[in-house]
Amino acid sequence: MRPLPRTQRLLATAGLPLLLLLLSACASRGPGGQPGRDGPPPNPPRGVENTPDAVPRVEPIRQGGPNKPYEVFGQRYVPLTGDVPLREVGGASWYGVKFHGRPTSSGEPYDMLGMTAAHKTMPIPSYARVRNPANGREIVVRVNDRGPFVAGRVIDLSYAAAARLGVLRGVTPVEVVRLTHAEIRTGFWLDARATTDAATAAYP
Repeated sequence: MRPLPRTQRLLATAGLPLLLLLLSACASRGPGGQPGRDGPPPNPPRGVENTPDAVPRVEPIRQGGPNKPYEVFGQRYVPLTGDVPLREVGGASWYGVKFHGRPTSSGEPYDMLGMTAAHKTMPIPSYARVRNPANGREIVVRVNDRGPFVAGRVIDLSYAAAARLGVLRGVTPVEVVRLTHAEIRTGFWLDARATTDAATAAYP
């Protein structure tokens, strides 16, 4: 009886664990064949930097679910559960093709071409104004996910939102303001956006 070829002997010896390891290594390859890598779509749509803002509307804040306390990397987070104002300054990052179509913390599929964002503790769902002081651009996004879990970063934008804000090149300092239900009802966010748009047009 001829001895088994070396590859078959290896599989026969290692068995199922090795096979599962090989399969998982193939499945975990990210865009461009790079494990764990994220990035823009292969062919970014024209005009993505002109994607309209999310249109704020009063939505009930969910009790439990994505608004329950949770833990990531040993750090405990307690999301806000009321319609309260929130203002932060910190870094903005973004996420793209690696997560496109996957469920967000709200249960909705992530759409990298939508105007959405992730925040560690803002109530889900929420709407927020995000301003890039370096270029004066300001956007409105719908917060439906959790993150980013990196020190110094306060918001993780969708690909389209990052393109609008001009932060695709890396982590960028931004100002984040949650829109309360009262501000949404009175149209305060529209007045703020009009002021910002005028300033941006004057100083592009």
